[in-house]
Amino acid sequence: MKYTFLLLATLFIISCTDKNDRTTEKLDATPTQQNDTIKTAADFFPKEKANVLVVGVFHFDYPGLDEYKTPPEDQIDVLQEPKKSEVDELVAYIKKFKPTKIAIEANPNWNATEKLRKYNQGDFRDQRDERYQIGMRVASELGIDTLYQVNSYSLSRDLYKKDSVFLKTITGDVNWDYNDPLWKGFEEWLAYDDKLVSKMNLTEYLKNMNSRESHQYGYGAYLLGGFKTENNQGADHLSIWWYNRNLRIFRNIIGITEGPEDRIMVLMGNGHAAILRQLFESSPAYEFVEFDSLE
Repeated sequence: MKYTFLLLATLFIISCTDKNDRTTEKLDATPTQQNDTIKTAADFFPKEKANVLVVGVFHFDYPGLDEYKTPPEDQIDVLQEPKKSEVDELVAYIKKFKPTKIAIEANPNWNATEKLRKYNQGDFRDQRDERYQIGMRVASELGIDTLYQVNSYSLSRDLYKKDSVFLKTITGDVNWDYNDPLWKGFEEWLAYDDKLVSKMNLTEYLKNMNSRESHQYGYGAYLLGGFKTENNQGADHLSIWWYNRNLRIFRNIIGITEGPEDRIMVLMGNGHAAILRQLFESSPAYEFVEFDSLE
């Protein structure tokens, strides 16, 4: 009986040891052991990506189409000194990116590539519009023969054409007079920024304009005032109007992207640049190049 008990005890110990050994093997086989590297989301996508430089600008010819309008006393003339020479510097700076494609804020009927051919023959040199002063000039000096028109209208415009009554039920009660105490800060910022452009070198001004902070607060302005209208009408209006328009612009840029060898310069009003930054940085297909990083 004594020997039987010792035998059973020995078998029990061996069994437990074997079980512990197998458990240890399982633990050693997990990907969390010290010698293994935990993968991040980026590890599952190609390392090579299309590079994109978004050049967010104010409209050089001041067309007055935006909600906020620069006062005449704060407007500059890019065809007159000293800003004329500063445009030369700006173009030289942007060329450091070495774009292979240039996309501009223009609709399909603007005939950008045809205008580029005429520009190369000497036309449009007296146009203040940044599409001529920057887009066509960079393309011409780098030997790029095509300009891509990537602007788009929004879903709200499409809905208005199809059924304006229905659209009104969605966004017709947006309170544009919403008393938002933060709006005053936005107005003061824009007024201050408008005066900077005449005092700063144009390239340095655009570096500041295209900073992450500037883009964040610029887009944040759309989240004030009428956006806070009850019943989600402000949110619905923003999503089918401004955000949707920029999503469509982004989709148009995807349409001209052929592969990771592309270096795409996107010339847009800076309000668009704020959202495009978010979209390009989130897409695994693109590498967003900071405007102030060119060397």
